[in-house]
Amino acid sequence: MPTTADPRAAAVLMLFGVLDRVPADRPAAAGAVHRDLDVLLLARASTLRSHPGEVAFPGGRIDPGDADASAAALREAREETGLDPSGVEVLGTLPAVPLAHSNHLVRPVLGWWRDPTPVRVVDQRESAAVFRTPVAELLDPANRGVTVLRRGGQEWRGPAFTVRSDQGVHTLWGFTAMLLDALFDRLGWTEPWDAVHELPLPSER
Repeated sequence: MPTTADPRAAAVLMLFGVLDRVPADRPAAAGAVHRDLDVLLLARASTLRSHPGEVAFPGGRIDPGDADASAAALREAREETGLDPSGVEVLGTLPAVPLAHSNHLVRPVLGWWRDPTPVRVVDQRESAAVFRTPVAELLDPANRGVTVLRRGGQEWRGPAFTVRSDQGVHTLWGFTAMLLDALFDRLGWTEPWDAVHELPLPSER
């Protein structure tokens, strides 16, 4: 991925747990993916200057007071979703990924929600929705595709997912989708899907 000079350090929390509501309505092909395995996501407010309206992991910049990327990701997750960080077991971090569009170098932090707590939109200026999505539904080929961003005669294609929350249907694309796609591939969870099928970009794009 493209890089920029002097990027700002950031971290996101890829938090998996046992679903607190309705499990996936289909089994995943991978035996390790139970129907009640989920991942925490949020929809960013449409008024934000950076990545408005996008579905994302909780996260943000690493502040000087943060001990490390894991501490930053947990702090941001608490501020954005209201979760209790003491119930999260950090499993490790993945190599930092450059996000050239906003000049960040993002460290993904993998976590297991050992003791889940309720989550919600803490600040409507930051988030429009906070929800937990069954992993088996993300892996469903029917919910997979690509988004195509065309600007100035150029075209960018990337993996995407259709996700549902109480607030409606979302297209999960861009940086977050690339992280999930890469993680699913690495874990051997990916099911064959149509890499030609285009999913719609949010209207503001």
